[in-house]
Amino acid sequence: MTVVSRRVLATPARSASAAWNVIVELVTKPGSAARQELLDIGGVASCLIADESLKADPCVVFGSGPRLRVYCLYDEDAIVGEKASEAALTFTPTEGEWHMSLPCSAEDLAWVEQSLKKRSTHVTAREAGTAVGDEATSADASAAPAAVIDREAFLRS
Repeated sequence: MTVVSRRVLATPARSASAAWNVIVELVTKPGSAARQELLDIGGVASCLIADESLKADPCVVFGSGPRLRVYCLYDEDAIVGEKASEAALTFTPTEGEWHMSLPCSAEDLAWVEQSLKKRSTHVTAREAGTAVGDEATSADASAAPAAVIDREAFLRS
């Protein structure tokens, strides 16, 4: 699996909502349903960015293309900006079948999950520090039947 990472400037260089807007611009096409869906969860996502949930744990977007990990930079890293990487992607991670996973503190996980469920069919939350599984890949792998080889037919000349 190919993985691409981006690091977006957050507080104090820009507000949490401005950082979320940069992420939305990065992962969606203008006028797309995915862009509207991500704008609809902007309040929740901005809270997670303000809580610095995306400092050590990334927002992960996966589906048909490479897996994208988006981190936020804070404090001096955000002011200096040397570690920032906000360049446009060569692909759109929210085209086709896609999913986004946002990191969240354990104490906020219940309300964040509930809020996201009301506003999005593609975005979920996970407890910070936990890995993100690729549900599409694991589902496809478990659904595929095992290959059966007919040895007699194979060995016939």
